[in-house]
Amino acid sequence: MKKNRIDKNLIKKNIAESVNAIETLLLSVDRIADISEDIITALRAGNKVLVAGNGGSAAESLHFAEELTGRFKSNREALAAIALPADCTALTCIGNDFGFDAIFSRQVEALGRSGDILILFSTSGNSQNLLNALEIARKRQIITVCLLGKNGGLMAGKAKHEIIIKHNETARIQEAHQVILHLVLDVIEQAYSKK
Repeated sequence: MKKNRIDKNLIKKNIAESVNAIETLLLSVDRIADISEDIITALRAGNKVLVAGNGGSAAESLHFAEELTGRFKSNREALAAIALPADCTALTCIGNDFGFDAIFSRQVEALGRSGDILILFSTSGNSQNLLNALEIARKRQIITVCLLGKNGGLMAGKAKHEIIIKHNETARIQEAHQVILHLVLDVIEQAYSKK
């Protein structure tokens, strides 16, 4: 059987780009700390975290929510988090009746309360369904966090907290977002272990 030709230089290039994107997070340590602080404060006040994204960013939102309700590294009390892309019946009902652009805003309207946190993952910052959710959250005095890519798109500057991974490749942006969510989870879990 003939072996496939694997471009090892492509693999090395992608690893180097990933490392570079993640290293830029050293410039966002204060922002990561501020995001973590607001989430801890909200959870301790009895509020919840709502999380959303599309495609691979939806997977990141599910990952973040399950680590809060389950656990990240250590056992501690369950923390209130809902991944808005997780309920396929809500997505299809809202999408069918109101359109795809309303799939997250409608859920934020139903589930979000003042003092809650809404975290949005977007590599482009241009998804209308996330922009609509952001708008509803701001009207309801929900604390907003946007983890974005490229130049931040239309969502740039519209949330209380934002971190923009200034890279053009979706995979590198998502890898950096994954590191951010793990850093935030680590801080939250440490805070809960010191209660």
